[in-house]
Amino acid sequence: MIVGRRATRFVAAALILAGCERVEPVPSSDVGADGIAARAANEAGPVEVAVETSQGEFVIAVHGEWAPYGVERFLTLVESGYYDDARFHRVIPDFIVQWGLAGDPAITAEWMNAYIPDDPVVASNTRGRIAFAFTEPGTRATQVYINLVDNVRLDSTGFAPFGEVVRGMEVVDALYSGYGENSGGGLRRGDQSRIVAEGNTYLDREYPLLDRLLQARHR
Repeated sequence: MIVGRRATRFVAAALILAGCERVEPVPSSDVGADGIAARAANEAGPVEVAVETSQGEFVIAVHGEWAPYGVERFLTLVESGYYDDARFHRVIPDFIVQWGLAGDPAITAEWMNAYIPDDPVVASNTRGRIAFAFTEPGTRATQVYINLVDNVRLDSTGFAPFGEVVRGMEVVDALYSGYGENSGGGLRRGDQSRIVAEGNTYLDREYPLLDRLLQARHR
């Protein structure tokens, strides 16, 4: 069960749609597994999230049975508007598309250390599936990636997909990849300090061709 009043507020906040009050991040230790899974279990089927970008729209179907902690965090971030006006800061051909640092560095700072527990890997990292990026176990927070190809080797290292692109994969494929790792790179070997500190001000100045995530909305 969910334990503590603060955890109860977290689940309630997660149900607020974008445009209402902002969701306050809560440390994962305050949230119980049963409560995190409850939302996904109550859905009639996969939950769809429409992602509007500067290249067009793609739709992600999230599956609560695959990774309940990941699903709950992703939907919370979507519904709070966290991802709106973000940049696809890491696009590596034949590998992944990654995003998840907010355009406003103050918002990134609120969330970047609000970690969630790990989910077991149930679904494989095949083309079109989405998972959270992390540096080490127990450090998933806000950054996610979509597999551009079958990356099944990631399964054994703990990257747990929580959903998949069901429409518009051609949009994901079209996202600008010319900067490669230079525009921030990954969590493990990249240098994201300037993005964290300056947000879109830095990215738009130094990497103006990056595609934008205009808004993400639960359908």
